[in-house]
Amino acid sequence: MLRNTFCHIPGIGARYERRLWEAGILTWDDFLANATEESIPRLPARAGTLENVKALVAESVKRLEANNPIYFSALLPAREQWRIFSEFRGKVAYLDIETNGYMGPRGYITAISLYAGTTVHNYVKDRNLDSFRYDIQKYRLLVTYNGKCFDLPFIENQFGMRLNRAHLDLRYILADLGFKGGLKGCEKLIGIDRGELSGVDGYFAVLLWRDFKRNRNPKALETLLAYNAQDVINLEPLMVTSYNMKLEKTPFTASHLLKAGKAPSSSFRPDMETIDRIRTSIAAANP
Repeated sequence: MLRNTFCHIPGIGARYERRLWEAGILTWDDFLANATEESIPRLPARAGTLENVKALVAESVKRLEANNPIYFSALLPAREQWRIFSEFRGKVAYLDIETNGYMGPRGYITAISLYAGTTVHNYVKDRNLDSFRYDIQKYRLLVTYNGKCFDLPFIENQFGMRLNRAHLDLRYILADLGFKGGLKGCEKLIGIDRGELSGVDGYFAVLLWRDFKRNRNPKALETLLAYNAQDVINLEPLMVTSYNMKLEKTPFTASHLLKAGKAPSSSFRPDMETIDRIRTSIAAANP
């Protein structure tokens, strides 16, 4: 879809882009080869001359060939950021963190899961968490749910680093499509069943970490990592579903639809005894 996109060109909006498509200018190549003053609708004054727009389209071709998604994310309107996904799918990392439940100086990351389409990589405090800062450099595009407000700022603060990557936050993409109810609610709407982890949420993850640290319960950590891994694995079908639904508003639905990859099986298994015990403690604290 990115190669069909013109609304990242300064001065060109969604309405004019659609007029280009209707005139038969469907791709960047079409524009560079066939766009003339006579063959396309009159350019908006703020877009400048035809030569100027052609130069920017040619620059887009170069940036895509250089695998530079951040160039496009910086130029695309917020509602059109999803268009980056298909071209950079091979460079994407689905990302989610868990924390100890605090913000500010008392807050810290307990676990990170990173899914790159084949394998889930897990990072745990006091074990291998610092390896994340090096491994994340391999990926050019990040996909999260609410990562703009939570995961990415938390990571940058804890690691003292800048995640200068293109970023698609599914919270906003899904909301624009009418999906509500948080990550778990959106999963249910597209038919994702968490099985044994149904009902486990971010607060529950905090309690799992506390159980692991205070009671030295390895099954609590195993359950936490199973939950964290499920979060990132489920981001891919959500992203693909969102992308395909967005496509329905363009002329490219038939040719550009994506299929979700086969979800990997997690190497971690939730422990139902631990889950039931923590559920009982939550119920007792909130009669």
